[in-house]
Amino acid sequence: MGTVFKSIKEVDVQQVKWIDARFSLQDKNAGKKKYKEGHIKGAVYWDLEDDLSDMNQKSGRHPLPDHHALTSLFRNSGLHLDDEIIVYDDGGSPFAARAWWILQYAGFKNSFIALEGYEELLASDTAMSKEIAAHEKTDVVPMWDEQIFASRQFVENTVAGETGNVLLDARSAERYRGEIEPIDPVAGHIPGALNFDWEQLKKDGTFDISGSVRDQLSTVVSPQEEVTVYCGSGVTAAPMYAMLKESGYKQVRLYVGSYSDWISREEIEVEKS
Repeated sequence: MGTVFKSIKEVDVQQVKWIDARFSLQDKNAGKKKYKEGHIKGAVYWDLEDDLSDMNQKSGRHPLPDHHALTSLFRNSGLHLDDEIIVYDDGGSPFAARAWWILQYAGFKNSFIALEGYEELLASDTAMSKEIAAHEKTDVVPMWDEQIFASRQFVENTVAGETGNVLLDARSAERYRGEIEPIDPVAGHIPGALNFDWEQLKKDGTFDISGSVRDQLSTVVSPQEEVTVYCGSGVTAAPMYAMLKESGYKQVRLYVGSYSDWISREEIEVEKS
């Protein structure tokens, strides 16, 4: 087993802190509703847009909250830097990975993504509760790891050939090539970026950590290369980041603003294949 994903079989459920990150881009209240209907006992709920994004910012469709807001989230969730933390969603989704990346960014290095989704966790006899979890507030001080964060300026420097990074676009091949664009106002991709559809990271609805994905990834980017991942809004790039780390890639960054931020300046170039 790697360093990112954990199966329930490996977990002492009584000793970990649980975070429920279920969400639906089609129904923004679905995750909250599911949590209220039932969740892993002791789990706190982190909402993609209320907690893991600052929707008032203009840097992309799911901008990263500032350090102060994230610190408050961690403290109110009862977290300490050395806690073992497991984040789950419905399985094979990008939302737990988004929460996990933020935890990694903040220095919670003993955090993991549950390999199983919520229904599978329940089937393993993990205790469920409808009680809203309330943990004692902490005074945790995050240790921000800027080596895994890619700012817009860093990506501009990468496009200019100044960072040595390889850009990896996690959207579908059709969106990457600019053939379709269902969400953003401009079709195409960041100049010089390569492409690997994040949906290819899964098998039968679960992230595939068997090694076959690692082999496929290595045909696009080498484990020795420094990689910066992005997608449309920074959400589905998170599981790409997670799988690269699971596969042994040492130097990986996430451009949270992603393509939706990149195209927000008219003078910025895009490419179509």
